[in-house]
Amino acid sequence: MDDLTSGTRDKRGNWRPNDAIENAPVFVWPIRPMKFLRWLPSYFLPWNIIFFAISAVFWFLLTPSREALETIEWGWVIYLFARNSAIVILFYGALELRLYVKRRQGTHFKYNGKFPSEHPSDVFMFKSQNVDNIIRTFGTGLPIWTAYEVGMLWAWANGWGPWATFSEHPIWLICFGLILPILHEFHFYCIHRLIHIPVLYKWIHSVHHNSVNPSPWSSLSMHPVEHLLYWSGSLIHLVLPSHPLLMIYHLNIAGTGAVVGHVGFDKIETGEDGAFDTHAYAHYLHHKYFEVNYADGMMPLDRWMGTWHDGSKAGDKIMQDRFRKKKEKANARKGEA
Repeated sequence: MDDLTSGTRDKRGNWRPNDAIENAPVFVWPIRPMKFLRWLPSYFLPWNIIFFAISAVFWFLLTPSREALETIEWGWVIYLFARNSAIVILFYGALELRLYVKRRQGTHFKYNGKFPSEHPSDVFMFKSQNVDNIIRTFGTGLPIWTAYEVGMLWAWANGWGPWATFSEHPIWLICFGLILPILHEFHFYCIHRLIHIPVLYKWIHSVHHNSVNPSPWSSLSMHPVEHLLYWSGSLIHLVLPSHPLLMIYHLNIAGTGAVVGHVGFDKIETGEDGAFDTHAYAHYLHHKYFEVNYADGMMPLDRWMGTWHDGSKAGDKIMQDRFRKKKEKANARKGEA
């Protein structure tokens, strides 16, 4: 495919799409039903349907029995850790292998024209972004993901929490499952703004932002405190009536789904003339500019809060004007002091 039919590449080899990013036509007034219906398939495809399918396999085939879950034992805890690790290795590994190791599509649709492996840096362990990211993913990311899952499965098995069944509450559980990606993004926005407070950014979130040019393994490369906050959104299943399948789906949206914003490519080619959208650009811009797009672009939270960047040149100007005003205010405060 010719990526220049839908985007432009600058002198540094960085690619940007021609079309500006749009928030989902959900939180708008007046309601635009036709635009909503045209957008709706992209809410499910390709990612959310994949994450739900993974979760269904996990729940129906790869989760211990309720009797086993009643008592926390190392055997099934390690088993869940291995199961979660396997999906991350398969999912992240496949994208990394295709796009960054074998480079099957070169820099077609790649936002940053450089590949991290070609640019070692002292900010990473062993000067390697991938090595550093993998160590952090398996060192604290997956253990904390699994710890949340272990705690909630144990609570379900022992009757702790407002758990429900699909036979008794089908409409509620289906609706709850449908909005889980939205709930995840709202929670992500809230904790993301929190850890951009200067002191928290310096000691916690800067670890993730070391990957200015993110790749799949950057997805869960975080400080342990950020991991704890990141998966805390799943605790809603101990507050609202839910089902373990939906809880596992929620964890997968956050865990397996973290790769969506870090894949580094706007489209993944499936042949000479085929490709599918990654929806990665909004979060890539956050890694590039740091103080924009704290949400993932589906909800208009950044637009409401004045931190939205739609990827266009007009968006660049709005961002630069905001940064300039922020700098002027900071200088004025220094002058008064």
